[in-house]
Amino acid sequence: MSPFDRINEVWPGKPYPRGATWDGQGVNFALFSHNAERVELCLFDPAGRHEQQRIDIRERTADVWHCYLPQARPGLAYGWRVFGPYQPEQGHRFNPHKVLLDPYAKDLVGPLRWSDALYGYTVGSKRQDLSFDKRDNAALVPKARVTDSAFSWNGDRRPSVPWQDMVIYEMHVRGFTMRHPDVPPKLRGTYAGLSCAPVLDYLRRLGVTTIELLPVHSFIDDRHLVEKGLRNYWGYNSLGYFAPEMRYSATGRIYEFKSMVRTLHSAGFEVILDVVYNHTCEGNHLGPTLSLRGIDNASYYILQDENRRYYDDFTGCGNTVNLENPHALQLVMDSLRYWVEEMHIDGFRFDLASALARESGKVENLSGFFNAIRQDPVLNQVKLIAEPWDLGHGGYQVGNFPAGWSEWNDRYRDAMRGFWRGDPGLLGEVARRLTGSEDFYGWSGRRPYASINFITAHDGFTLHDLVSYNDKHNEANGEDNRDGHSHNLSWNHGVEGPTDDPGIRALRERQKRNLLATLLLSQGVPMLLAGDARGHSQNGNNNAYCQDTELSWIDWEAGEGAGEGEGSLTDFVAGLIALRRAHPMFRRRDFFSGKPLDGDEVKDVVWLRPDGGEMTPEDWNHGENRCVGMMLSGRGITDLGPRGERERDDDFLLLLNAHPEDRQFALPAASGRPWRVLIDTVRPEVGSGNPPPLENQEHCALQGRSLVLLSRSRSPD
Repeated sequence: MSPFDRINEVWPGKPYPRGATWDGQGVNFALFSHNAERVELCLFDPAGRHEQQRIDIRERTADVWHCYLPQARPGLAYGWRVFGPYQPEQGHRFNPHKVLLDPYAKDLVGPLRWSDALYGYTVGSKRQDLSFDKRDNAALVPKARVTDSAFSWNGDRRPSVPWQDMVIYEMHVRGFTMRHPDVPPKLRGTYAGLSCAPVLDYLRRLGVTTIELLPVHSFIDDRHLVEKGLRNYWGYNSLGYFAPEMRYSATGRIYEFKSMVRTLHSAGFEVILDVVYNHTCEGNHLGPTLSLRGIDNASYYILQDENRRYYDDFTGCGNTVNLENPHALQLVMDSLRYWVEEMHIDGFRFDLASALARESGKVENLSGFFNAIRQDPVLNQVKLIAEPWDLGHGGYQVGNFPAGWSEWNDRYRDAMRGFWRGDPGLLGEVARRLTGSEDFYGWSGRRPYASINFITAHDGFTLHDLVSYNDKHNEANGEDNRDGHSHNLSWNHGVEGPTDDPGIRALRERQKRNLLATLLLSQGVPMLLAGDARGHSQNGNNNAYCQDTELSWIDWEAGEGAGEGEGSLTDFVAGLIALRRAHPMFRRRDFFSGKPLDGDEVKDVVWLRPDGGEMTPEDWNHGENRCVGMMLSGRGITDLGPRGERERDDDFLLLLNAHPEDRQFALPAASGRPWRVLIDTVRPEVGSGNPPPLENQEHCALQGRSLVLLSRSRSPD
């Protein structure tokens, strides 16, 4: 039977699993709604344009409405109409004139076409959302489509990169390949495009281990953006938590996403998703009715206690998903398991993760959400990364997430930006961040890799713009440059934006190398922003969320700070990652102790002044001190190798000079093992093999605004 013929058999079905489930003989449908009075299943033509049949759901088990259609098949397009009270003051916004997307939809068909008919109330009414709109929206909204999950994974295996070995690469599916000349035009900007050999070759050459994709859950373009001719580029506006976004698909089929993951895995790369479970695209009380709002608004969202017409908005996006409700929590947990088990995803970065921990409005770090993940046999085995803040009171929670979680460390970002800009009084903060932020993560028993270190991310300046602009330039976003953060800790080095001045250009490139070298030599997990190694610029736009244009797409042609071959920034980054990979010193699993290990005479880390003396409290507190050395003993590693052997490494001396003037730095005695220069950011090369010894083994000439890494061979046991 065709999946689109009229259905004349309706069986009771089961309340679980939720959504539409094809079992090889028919399809079970299940929808949770505690406050609904009646539910209809609406069936559509294959394109999702024309409603063909409505089925009244008669079975209700523990607030789950369900039925089984033995004649239904994969490919069937459907939606829901949910009946109940329209009482916004009580938190209820049922409107059966609106076809609603199944929260468990695994595939979508048809676009969203903006119209006033998408709203549950009459737009323009004096009563605002207290009015009631009777227009039908069926022709305007995406529909869910029944899927068949069959796919040949061909023995796919997760790379399972240890936390301390990870180098995360944050990228946008579309922006990464839209301008890539070696990706076939039809595949640019798609999941398939990320599977192409030129892309894989570049990622291998760079040496990153873990690809973190900006949101790929299905999302919509905000109405105000569409009316300006813009699009939601980043995707932090989720419509559904199970269906991959099909604007990134060359084929329009789910198998393309799975094929991408399989290919990346076979090339050795992990895949992590940036996920947005804290809010949905339905916005505040004046937003459209597309899914959860019309299914059971009072259950799925956090409403204000004093007036349930309004939402508690901890996200800045109009609403907050209520994970205190067990069914909302189940929706999120089921989604996470689906992406791990069905799509083979290796982990997640949780947008505004503090919002997920709110109970009774407060952030509770042992909330039901964290407890649910902690005990889940699937989810407690994957990578979990928090953006440890939201926009509500008490939402900033850096260092406070539970064991098993790593966190974006914005204190690391700000310290390194400020230091290399030349800001005073940051030396102690820089030392704490270089060594893994033990003050944030050590107290709870977590390790250095709990800190996700970054200089740049999708939200803010690119690396090139960080050293090229003092101020944001977001005029293209259509908000009169009011959007985006103004506290960027950036420095243009004398000219705002592009310049032909060779001195400024050279200093900017050196500052990029300073920041990248600092990042990749720090304890913790480094995260790079895609395009930074190629000098990608957004012309000073630090909030390109709506710029699905060449402004955001990575330029693969050689440009300022990019290029290919010897001396390029790409080669510099690749050299840094290779050096990090070769030396366990920069990938420690434990924090430094600042003491000798096992009776050794040398501390595992020693902080030095330029005169060679050990730093004192007075030195640390001297606000104008911007130069320091970090001596790392290769015998001071407590980590064990894969067979239980003690890790050993060379000795390293990391010298940082953020002063504009040169410094002579006294070197520790070589003790028969000469010091060699591996990195000097004055030059765009990273030393490999066995570079020649320094001519002067007593002092190192440290130029202004530069970083130098010296090494000497490991001492005998």
